Amino acid sequence: MTGFFTSVDEVAARLAEAGYLASDAVATTVYLADRLGKPLLVEGPAGVGKTELAKAVAQVTGSRLVRLQCYEGVDESRALYEWNHAKQLLRITAGRDETWDQTRNDIFSEEFLLSRPLLTAIRGDEPTVLLIDETDKADVEVEGLLLEVLGDFQVTVPELGTITATQRPFAVLTSNATRELSEALRRRCLFLHIDFPDEDLEKRIVLARVPDIDDTLATSLVRVINALRAMELRKSPSVAETIDWARTLLELGAEGLTEELVRDSLGVILKHQEDIVKAGQRLELDKL
Repeated sequence: MTGFFTSVDEVAARLAEAGYLASDAVATTVYLADRLGKPLLVEGPAGVGKTELAKAVAQVTGSRLVRLQCYEGVDESRALYEWNHAKQLLRITAGRDETWDQTRNDIFSEEFLLSRPLLTAIRGDEPTVLLIDETDKADVEVEGLLLEVLGDFQVTVPELGTITATQRPFAVLTSNATRELSEALRRRCLFLHIDFPDEDLEKRIVLARVPDIDDTLATSLVRVINALRAMELRKSPSVAETIDWARTLLELGAEGLTEELVRDSLGVILKHQEDIVKAGQRLELDKL
């Protein structure tokens, strides 16, 4: 067991100190993942704070953050380890008078191993948060690799043997649900779905991250954000974009939201022209 936290309330309080306001469900699941030593699979729309949760846990526990950013085409050599081929070739060239057995034993040793995020997290002897970000973007084959790592927190390097974690990392996998993850991978994890926060929580987040903003203005901008999310947009505003908009309004010296101000600053929260056009046509500030 990892043992970072002693209670659900402590999780919520310490995350709040790092600027991450966690709901009861988030705090409870983080606590259970910590106490049970289980990986945490966090699923939800882009921009709701999945990655920030892992960063906040690392910050409040004083842990090293090791991040594997997934993408289409990521493979074992980028996720787990690879051999330093250039250095191996130099070693082979320098040892021409040696037998192959002598050379082989040398070039497949620790000195020539390039550790990637998964192996780095497993081998670490300090508290570590392992963030496997946007897992759903990786190819299905990568899940097989994750099963060994997350099942037993160990890695097999054929030339060196099996490397087992002496201190299990706190593992967080994030997914935007662009594809279904395998049931085998899900079974190894505790599951947490994070959606866009309700108006009250999002306002608290804004006030925490942009403390100089007026309370009334924070209420108004959060209502506009929620109205935008209710529209069928190509991409709904994320929490991070809500915070960016609050900072923008503060820089502009806004005392309240006017139709002109909202339309002129929509590019801060909407990143597609079709969404900006739709919002401009359908947003009715006087009804919010």
